[in-house]
Amino acid sequence: MIERKRYLDQLISRMDNQMIKVITGVRRSGKSFLLFSLFYHYLLSQGVPADHIITLALDDMDYQDYRDPKKLYAFLKEKIRDPAEHYFVFLDEIQLAISKEELKQKDANVALYGVLNGLLRRGNVDVYVTGSNSKLLATDVLTEFRGRGDEVRVLPLSFSEYFPAAQKAKEEAWQDYLLYGGMPQILSLKSDEQKVQYLNFLNREIYLRDIQERYDLKKLTGMEELMKVIASSVGSLSNPQKISNTFKSAGNKGISAPTIAEYLTYLQDACLISKAEQYDVKGRKYISTPSKYYYVDCGLRNALLGFRQFEETHLMENVIYNELLYRGYSVDVGVVPIRTNENDARIRQKLEIDFVANKGSKRYYVQSAFAIPDQEKMNQEQKSLVQVGDSFRKIIVTGTNSPLWRNEQGITIMSIFDFLLNENSLDM
Repeated sequence: MIERKRYLDQLISRMDNQMIKVITGVRRSGKSFLLFSLFYHYLLSQGVPADHIITLALDDMDYQDYRDPKKLYAFLKEKIRDPAEHYFVFLDEIQLAISKEELKQKDANVALYGVLNGLLRRGNVDVYVTGSNSKLLATDVLTEFRGRGDEVRVLPLSFSEYFPAAQKAKEEAWQDYLLYGGMPQILSLKSDEQKVQYLNFLNREIYLRDIQERYDLKKLTGMEELMKVIASSVGSLSNPQKISNTFKSAGNKGISAPTIAEYLTYLQDACLISKAEQYDVKGRKYISTPSKYYYVDCGLRNALLGFRQFEETHLMENVIYNELLYRGYSVDVGVVPIRTNENDARIRQKLEIDFVANKGSKRYYVQSAFAIPDQEKMNQEQKSLVQVGDSFRKIIVTGTNSPLWRNEQGITIMSIFDFLLNENSLDM
């Protein structure tokens, strides 16, 4: 059993805070296990009676009638019998209780939110919901309840969670993790064939079908092609127009830039991809386009491409990005404008920092460099970091299993294993 301690601690710290705890994340990433097993047993260990923990999985066919908000509320009222007693309510895949009609209306009075509001008003109910659509849950709930929605975003297994469970040498576990990713079910599958089949099943039968049903897409061809383009270009700057041009060059002229922008939003809402915007470090402003997109899981990304593009450099960058999200940072792509002299002319250049990670008053600049074989490569990797000119910590993560050290410019160089397996690695 994988404890998922970071997420469990987040739920424990939010108990009885008079907010709706909204657990979001891509389907099959472990949200239900976190809530219905780990947190459920924690409550039992604290003396909460089992009949005071009301659980309902709306993706279970036995309970599909409760996708009707009126029936759902009647069910919960029946279970919450004593106003003097304290209850916990767990609702799984709650987005299924939002109808397509409500979704289509821009300012719809969503009946589900009335149910959740009613639970909050009772005063003796602590509410936890999970869902696989961040827009319908995180964004809408935070808005609808005016500060009374509290999101916990769950990602597939981090390498620090995956490695102990894999029971392999870390180098072998790392290669498996890059290839097949960290979806929890992967660890229980024995053969490579089973893992490939499972990841293909998730992409085609779960994620694509969910998006098709939720947004009434008549065809999946365009969405599937877009997913492959994003998977193939992890770590590259892109925007809807650039992607549209890629489609046109391949002979697919039916997907316009506005449609691609809409599809990208669907993929982000489904928690399959994340968008990292460019941030001008010196100008302290965002650059709206182009941006970078990263996949929630390397295994899902590789399966989309038929495991034909195993580029360890880009996959490592994707893992570092996801790790920073896992640790609770907001992550941007850093841009450092500089001017240089060339042929007696002043030339403006933009240097890139892979990631600018922020959390409160903390900031870290993180560069992903698979290998640094010589000083020329070191100069290349650290050039943007040296030009930043502030006192925040600057880190280069390498794919080699080498000791941590700090160079004359004050930049910390550490291996991917030091970075991923030490939760305090950013401050080492």
